[in-house]
Amino acid sequence: MTAQHPEILPGQSLELLKQLHILTRDGKLNQDSRRKLKQVHHLYQFIEPLLAEALAERPDIQLVDHGAGKSYLGFILHDLFFRQHAPAGRIHGIETRDELVMSSRRLADKLGFSAGMRFHNLSVADSISSDRLPARIDIVTALHACNTATDDAIRFALNKGARFIVLVPCCQAEVAAVLRKHKQQALRQPVAELWRHPIHTREFGSHVTNVLRCLQLESHGYQVSVTELVGWEHSMKNELIIARYTDLPRQRPAARLGALLETLGLEELAGRFFTGAPAAAA
Repeated sequence: MTAQHPEILPGQSLELLKQLHILTRDGKLNQDSRRKLKQVHHLYQFIEPLLAEALAERPDIQLVDHGAGKSYLGFILHDLFFRQHAPAGRIHGIETRDELVMSSRRLADKLGFSAGMRFHNLSVADSISSDRLPARIDIVTALHACNTATDDAIRFALNKGARFIVLVPCCQAEVAAVLRKHKQQALRQPVAELWRHPIHTREFGSHVTNVLRCLQLESHGYQVSVTELVGWEHSMKNELIIARYTDLPRQRPAARLGALLETLGLEELAGRFFTGAPAAAA
């Protein structure tokens, strides 16, 4: 099987891939599934060293996946890392759609993954204070969490003092909407040419959103790196943000965050990007 499909990693559960509809029941892999599997595996290459680093400090590492959906990422991480290297660790999938939470629980039971996986029907606000989640969280992930759901994951991570945060943002509309609302007034300044045309408003708004998120994370002591997840031929939602808590100086990125909001006429969004408790390790 692995010889026929080099995309499948050694030791990877074929039954899991079938249950996730990445492999067909007879073990075939179509082009769409091949792209999806490549994307998840590429993300795993970024997350695996973070898991190993956290595992070196304690065996019961805790990962929270926000906006888990069908929990593709959680199941792959459990199969490739937790099941083999961190049996005392746990993955928590946070999802507001109860039917997806229930289907993930059933699949974990079927595959024998239940000991290492938990699925919670919770909002972000509830997940921050819920006693169903441990006080200490090592890694927070959010894969293709749409619009402000990525910010919800950041807020959770900051409140929990997560050591690592891994984000692949998606469908970011709020900043673009504010840029659009104040466009006529902003056009008095040459910088507003960056978003004068509607397509530029959308794309610039998405770019600015992630720049503001990076500054927000840096203002809480995180070291941030930004790269592409996979080639653009595989996904247009391609920006990967990885934040590592290192207790870096915070005043300068916080000042730049405020100045950027003012420059772009986004002051009304200050509450969104200046939220979150300082990291617990600070």
